[in-house]
Amino acid sequence: MSNNLTSTLTTCPYCGVGCGIRAGAAGADIKGDSRHPANFGRLCVKGSALGQTLSAEGRLLLPQVNGADCDWPTAINAVAQGLQQTIAEHGPGSVAMYLSGQLLTEDYYVANKLMKGFIGSPHVDTNSRLCMASTVAGHKRAFGADVVPGCYDDIEQARLFVLVGANMAWNHPVLFQRMQAVLQANPDAKLVVIDPRRSASCEAAQLHLKLRPGTDVLLFNGLLSYLAQQGKLDQRFIHLHTEGFADALVNAQQQAATIEQVALGCDLLQEQVLQFYRCFADEALSLTLFSQGVNQALDGTDKVNAIINCHLATGRIGKPGCGPFSLTGQPNAMGGREVGGLANQLAAHIDYSDNAQQALVGQFWQAPNLVAEPGYKAVELFDAIERGEIKAVWIIATNPVVSMPQADKVKVALASCPLVIVSDIYQHSDTLDVANIKLPALGWSEKDGTVTNSERRISRQRALRPPLGQAKADWQIICQVARAMGFSQGFNFANAGEIFAEHAALSAYQNNGQRAFNIAALAQLSAEQYHQLAPIQWPVTDSTPQGTARLFADGQFFTASGRAQFIAVQQSGFKQARPQTPLWLNSGRLRDQWHTMTRTGTVTALMQHRPEPFVSLHPADAALYGISNGELVQLSNSYGRVLLRADISDTQRPGELFIPMHWSAQFASQARADVLFAADTDAISGQPALKLSQVALRRFTPDWQALLLTAAPLKPAQLALFSTHYMARLPLSRCQSYRLGLTEALMPPQLLQQLQLTPDLLCSDSQHGQLSGYRAAAIKDNQLQWLLLAGTALPPADQSWLNQLFDGPLSLDNRRQLLSGCAGQGEPVDSSALICSCFNVRSKAICKAIASGADSTAKLGKQLSCGTNCGSCLPELNLLLRQQLSLSNVGA
Repeated sequence: MSNNLTSTLTTCPYCGVGCGIRAGAAGADIKGDSRHPANFGRLCVKGSALGQTLSAEGRLLLPQVNGADCDWPTAINAVAQGLQQTIAEHGPGSVAMYLSGQLLTEDYYVANKLMKGFIGSPHVDTNSRLCMASTVAGHKRAFGADVVPGCYDDIEQARLFVLVGANMAWNHPVLFQRMQAVLQANPDAKLVVIDPRRSASCEAAQLHLKLRPGTDVLLFNGLLSYLAQQGKLDQRFIHLHTEGFADALVNAQQQAATIEQVALGCDLLQEQVLQFYRCFADEALSLTLFSQGVNQALDGTDKVNAIINCHLATGRIGKPGCGPFSLTGQPNAMGGREVGGLANQLAAHIDYSDNAQQALVGQFWQAPNLVAEPGYKAVELFDAIERGEIKAVWIIATNPVVSMPQADKVKVALASCPLVIVSDIYQHSDTLDVANIKLPALGWSEKDGTVTNSERRISRQRALRPPLGQAKADWQIICQVARAMGFSQGFNFANAGEIFAEHAALSAYQNNGQRAFNIAALAQLSAEQYHQLAPIQWPVTDSTPQGTARLFADGQFFTASGRAQFIAVQQSGFKQARPQTPLWLNSGRLRDQWHTMTRTGTVTALMQHRPEPFVSLHPADAALYGISNGELVQLSNSYGRVLLRADISDTQRPGELFIPMHWSAQFASQARADVLFAADTDAISGQPALKLSQVALRRFTPDWQALLLTAAPLKPAQLALFSTHYMARLPLSRCQSYRLGLTEALMPPQLLQQLQLTPDLLCSDSQHGQLSGYRAAAIKDNQLQWLLLAGTALPPADQSWLNQLFDGPLSLDNRRQLLSGCAGQGEPVDSSALICSCFNVRSKAICKAIASGADSTAKLGKQLSCGTNCGSCLPELNLLLRQQLSLSNVGA
């Protein structure tokens, strides 16, 4: 949809909020779409920077087979023949697909159709298994279908927000801003955050329950008991519209009959627990929003149902301003679920438990080899690859060598798999680097199709510019492979709109209201209507042609009885940390990063907020282990090890650590967080427990530390030199910066030799006959090529000044000062922590403004512009304000 020749309406490719975007020609001038109901013009810092991710640099532009560039017919035939040969020798169950919430619905649809209907392999799963599977299972147990009952408009109508295991301020910032607006406009509105960490979201909260990790079921069972004790149940709703309440209540009372029991088990103060329970009991307009802190657990499904139980018990569902609300992680995790992207589903929300419904899919597709049993879920799938049962796997738009638990094990499994096909947009990722066949796919700004966000809203992603190189849409690649395998009849789609029409028609096929997912009214869209399709929430039927904002307003559910189901859930026992791995580890996202950084890692502004991988630890633990802030440390267990910077912070509970999940081999040598997490899963959903692991911590003291700046990124073979050392890469605007921690096995002169870097300028220092400092640089045609500053400690350097030296000829003064790492005169460039990525405002400038009288975010915004664009930095601005004003009061 275009309002004029230079503006296209599309959708953001990051989180599940599904923000609308208005983009200029070729992706220039990215702005929020003021008419899109998900964001009304707001964008977070990542969405605002999308235009900076569209460079052709690093893109995979040609297909590759066994390391050699080739044309598309060669690549398609190689994929088709490889799959056919594998199937002929080992059967259809020997091939698999691993998909992604980054795919558009149309891509997802044909992938599932090919594998589950025509090839006959059930082994198709998605990285949504890592983030949303427990919510899916919980929804199906309670409601009979995988549905989010409410919508974003409920935020404006709610008066109590309960945020569980979700740092919305960083991970769903646009929705968080909508929530903050309610809190600011209504003095009686409250936010309760339930999280073991004090996250950025807590800056807006009236109450933070810093509970023991994994005790959410106990907390919400206690809430159910309290509601019954206080006479706060909706007995009419329970009687008319639910089943199983008595068992669920008895079960909850056996575990959590008193506030004291709950407080002791959750490691909270009784006053905190009681305050939360009273808030929930007294406020009918209560919205409970939850995400990965709930889902990524061994009892994630039970956590989801413990939350839902409390809303069913109070009748707070299907009504404005209340309900349980799952915050989806990826832009199209829900779209993938609609078409059967999970291994335990087929398509159109039909799974394997109903043979009659299953047969409908075969009839509709005219599928020659429709599968009859669920396939391997993600962890099981990679285990099957490891043991040689699956011999060919096609991975599309995801990076499991970084994101899967026991990631080192996954890497070894893929390296030994006879046929690994990867469709992606970049030349290098940890997963692409073990692929036999690499297929260049379209990226955001080139793709055309639909996505479904967290509130069931289908929106269009529209192409802003032509493909780069020979890249193709994923649906085109899949359909071409299908035809090359002899399945022409089911894969002759001319465009994405035709695929969407078939997807919509299947949702309506013999659907007499027993299936929640139904977009029948969209099945007959013309090409122009599909192009112009406005955002709409399913179900979309003849009776609801404008879509459906909320479900269950009539008290009817998609279970066999039509009643919602209470689920009796048990709090699992608390494990004691093993002596050899005494600390508990949590992982999660950062404000400015996305997944494994393949996209956001290319944007200089987004890399400044937290430029190196780190581990947050409590001051008591830092003192116990003798660790100073900023030191290098090692975390390890039997699955792997990582090297990170220490970040000492009282946001953590003692004995507990936090690391970000984003760093890959392209950006750090040993910081793939998921190597440390066991491949243990929820027994119901199959979702890995990526929020809790046990690790050992120790200082990592390199013999050498160095700063290496290069005009061009180091090649993968060069980065391999640091596989046993510390390396963190930070893209700057004019160069690449590498922070290194080296052992005596790789002295600075040897490092340059192995990197094939020959210096023009050289300076070395010796102490007691030993090399203690080493500085070198190369200049060509008066242009700086690279600079190395090395010492037994990291040499001081003005990185901002050095970055500027890579742009243009070097002056004589700059040549003289170059090896010192700092300009000889003038005030050093501010290199303090970046707070506002939109306007490059750092903490030093903010603290200075606060000291000069800017005592509110509004005043800071007026003076420095920080917080006035995307708003993602507002929680950190509030934190700095609170800290600095507190210091001022102490000084006074």
